[in-house]
Amino acid sequence: MKHYCSTLMTATKPRRTSNSSLQLLRLVDSCKSTNQIKQAHAQLITTGLVLHPIPASRLVKILTLSSFASLSYAHLVFDQIPSRDLFIYNTMIQAHASTPYSSCDSLLLFRSLLRDSGLLPNQYTFVFALKACSNGLGVTGGEQARVHAIKLGLESNVFVTNALIQMYGKCGSINDARKVFDWCVNRDMYSWNLMIDGYVTSMDMDRAMELFDLMPQRDVVSWSTVLAGYVQVGCFVEAMELFCKMLQTGPSPNEFTLASALAACANLVALDQGRWIHTYIDRSGIKMNEQLLASLIDMYAKSGEIEFASKVFYNEARPKQTVWPWNAMISGFAIHGMSEEAINVFEQMKMKSVAPNKVSFIALLNACSHGRLVEEGQRYFKSMKGSYGVEPEIEHYGCMVDLLGRAGFLKEAEDFILTMPMAPDTIIWGALLGACRIHGNTEMGGRIGKIIREKDPNHMGCHVLLANMYSTSGSWNEAKLVREKIEIVGTKKTPGCSSIELNGLFHQFLVGDRSHPQTKQIYAFLDEMTTKLKIAGYVPEIREVLLDIDDEEDKETALSRHSEKLAIAFGLINTEPGTTIRIVKNLRVCGDCHEATKFISKVYDREIIVRDRIRFHHFRGGLCSCKDYW
Repeated sequence: MKHYCSTLMTATKPRRTSNSSLQLLRLVDSCKSTNQIKQAHAQLITTGLVLHPIPASRLVKILTLSSFASLSYAHLVFDQIPSRDLFIYNTMIQAHASTPYSSCDSLLLFRSLLRDSGLLPNQYTFVFALKACSNGLGVTGGEQARVHAIKLGLESNVFVTNALIQMYGKCGSINDARKVFDWCVNRDMYSWNLMIDGYVTSMDMDRAMELFDLMPQRDVVSWSTVLAGYVQVGCFVEAMELFCKMLQTGPSPNEFTLASALAACANLVALDQGRWIHTYIDRSGIKMNEQLLASLIDMYAKSGEIEFASKVFYNEARPKQTVWPWNAMISGFAIHGMSEEAINVFEQMKMKSVAPNKVSFIALLNACSHGRLVEEGQRYFKSMKGSYGVEPEIEHYGCMVDLLGRAGFLKEAEDFILTMPMAPDTIIWGALLGACRIHGNTEMGGRIGKIIREKDPNHMGCHVLLANMYSTSGSWNEAKLVREKIEIVGTKKTPGCSSIELNGLFHQFLVGDRSHPQTKQIYAFLDEMTTKLKIAGYVPEIREVLLDIDDEEDKETALSRHSEKLAIAFGLINTEPGTTIRIVKNLRVCGDCHEATKFISKVYDREIIVRDRIRFHHFRGGLCSCKDYW
């Protein structure tokens, strides 16, 4: 190296010694900014070292892989190098392969290498080229690269094979990925993990788990990938079962494993397990990155412990420099109806110079909706693009329709839909239909229902909302006609289901459920509870009976068998006095159950936390945190 550099410098009449040229190379490696790299580049030009592949390679490498990388600058340097070696080509191909917007340039460089350089690509060249195809170029370019790998005898190379599996998996060609995986004779742990990740990405958890069971060895990535997959498809119980198995027989979980486990706890309202994971994080010295912190906040918030979620958020010593923990806290306050607190966190985030993203605004607009803060919601919506550069998407428009409709501004909500820059979908119209039901506007509801049916004749949610709206208003003939259409369509209505956790086990109840082992006790307790509630002043809201029943007593009986009342009765029977009862319901809580639960909290002196499809309700002393606005 020293001899070559001194020869080159003599040929170009350099003004530096061999020793100083080595110092110059070290200077290139130590550059910390674009200005420094420009100064080093100038000196390389002056000495003539820029014509040598090794100094040029170092210059290109730091311009592509450093924190101050500049691909355009790197290209200028690359284009001026008279004799490029394979390392320089690979460096440039790798740099462009890393981002979707430049992946096309990566493949162009790969083709230039094949066509113009006279060099033969190696295994790393194909890995980088196939990565570019994974980042948006698609299968066609990848298969062209694969042909060249076959010609050079590199297709059986494990690095190239893994890149092919990843490319096919990310491009959605999961069967082709499996063919490569099955054909490969030199599989390593990474090969197995990539194939499992491909199945997880395509949401085929059966085949992912099948392959997971066949693995000769599993590392933390294997377990974490499957666990995240179960969470992704909503199989939260399976996720927790796998996590428990990992603790017993697998490697120690890392921060990514624990983030997925906390997400499962959040959706199951498995507070005890979530608390155990929090303790495990502290005792095991797990690195609390910001995604794990966000998962922890989300778990506590979705388990009804919003005060503890807030404590974790504000007491965490690590600075919250990314948007994830902030979004988790805003969303947590929003689902608990704590609108002012959610807005306060958003404003704090601005003061800390953390840029909000589209998720931030979904959470913020939901907070405004639950707090009936119409003007504030409209102001934040208008500021999205102008002040923060966040283009409103259809989800944000849906939040605005919900905000206006829930507050009773039905005409304004409809006008807002008609001025949207994109075509409204059935979810947008469904939000307005739900508002029509809340406010008893059957005329508009019928009209909106017709629009939804024209878009999707088999839309079950629309038919159910219409039927319930007509039933609530006493329009039994119209309700009957809609229910007949439901029977013709043949799709079953999602039944109301409420669950409660007791000693680590989940107990689920459907409306009128008699399958639980304690059914006899539960129903006897329900009768006794109903009597006590009436003495305390509770009057059943028989308008909530969605069937045409003439007898008032039968209507009251039908109401008393709703799933959340069964779950609450089970909780009162099986817990000590003063214990908080936590219920999760898959649908919006009905008006009668909401009123009854207020009385239950007072008569039995219990805090009852109910998470329905929309938000949390904290019942204490005969009052609800939602202030009867939900």
